[in-house]
Parts: sequence; C-alpha cells; structure tokens
Amino acid sequence: MKHRLDTHRWRQRLPHAALWFFAYSVMGWLYEVTLEVVVYRWGYSDRGVLFGPYCPIYGFGVLGFLLCFYGLAHDGRWPLWRRLAVSFAGCTALATALELASSYLLEWITGSWPWSYTTYRFHYQGRIALSASLRFGLGGVLILFVLHPLLRRFTAALPERGRERLAAAVVLLLLADLTATLLLRL
Repeated sequence: MKHRLDTHRWRQRLPHAALWFFAYSVMGWLYEVTLEVVVYRWGYSDRGVLFGPYCPIYGFGVLGFLLCFYGLAHDGRWPLWRRLAVSFAGCTALATALELASSYLLEWITGSWPWSYTTYRFHYQGRIALSASLRFGLGGVLILFVLHPLLRRFTAALPERGRERLAAAVVLLLLADLTATLLLRL
C-alpha cells in the first residue's frame, strides 16, 4: 500500500515540477537578457542554448535549490538569519557547481560553452566567476523565500487535469526544442 501511495504522490508532484522548471527557465532567460540589454548595455543576443526564450540551466538550478533548501528555508525552528545564511551559501555553491559542470558538458557536446567570465576579476577558466556565483546565491534566496511560495500557490490553484495538460504541453515543447537544437545547431 505504501508503494502505491508514493507513486501517486510522485504523479501529483511531476506536473508541478515541470511547470516550475519551465517558469524558472523563462525567468532565467529574462534575467540574462535584462543584464545584457539594460545593465551592461551590450545589446540583445539570444542567451539560451535552445531556440525558445528559456535557459534550462536555471530550471535545473532552481529545482536543485528547492530539493536541497526549500524545507530548510521554511523551517521555523531555525532563526531567520540562519535560514537566510545557509540558503545563500547552499544556493551559491550549488549554482556554481552546476554552472561549472554545464560548461564542461556543453564544451564536450558542442566544442565550446556560450558564456565567458574571462573579463571578471575572480574567475576560473572563464567558466565560473565569484560575482556571478554571489548573484546566483542572492537569486536563490529570493526564489526560496519570495518567488517560489507565490508560484507554488499559483500551480496548486490550477485544476489537476489542467495542470497535468499544461505540464505535458511544456514537456513536449521543451523536447521538441531540444530535438530541433540537436539536429539543427550541432
């Protein structure tokens, strides 16, 4: 009986996770484009590795933040300052490791990776940089404590069947984009 319940819980959670992954991938793309256009004034360039306006690394990163730190961030037994500090440190470390691993994976698949931190003061092989890592840590705290509780309520308010259909559509869109990217860009 327990196995059946666990399977049912996962079936209920997967549509939420797919929608969260997609939402944070789009937010990551918007963040990257805003930095380029508004903050650095470099002009627009497509920041994703796929065709659509999303950066899957952000989706993976935030799902990692949620798996590792969401429970801690909302554990009232710890003082707020400690939850903030541990969440910041954890998100910084996790995002940095993910970005480093992604650079190696993309280089292995495509021969290069689409970003370089060589102009940043503290960087490692242009793949990761201290200032970017700290921004990801701050972003993780913002997501864990502010954005995700809102997004979680929004997805929970969707009717179950609608949530499942929307999640299926998002997954199909991402798979189609990944397939097109692999066939046409690589």
